[in-house]
Amino acid sequence: MIQAYILFKVSSGAERGVCQKIADFDEVLVTGIIYGEYDLVAKVSVSSLEALEEFIAEKIRTVPNILVTSTMIIAREYKGKTNRIKE
Repeated sequence: MIQAYILFKVSSGAERGVCQKIADFDEVLVTGIIYGEYDLVAKVSVSSLEALEEFIAEKIRTVPNILVTSTMIIAREYKGKTNRIKE
């Protein structure tokens, strides 16, 4: 199993619509609107590097208003404390 974070720059004002479209893909575990250099982030899970390439090429690149993506494959992941402060 391969997991990755994909960062997105999107057209101004298109953040919510693009985020909702990305969230509908089966490969997407979670997505959100963020502040900073990028507008959105998605955590994805696929079966292989080939499946990741196919997901990006055939699904992500067909979503309108995505200008730039940056993909970071997760090498190792650590879980945080379960007793987080609730807002």
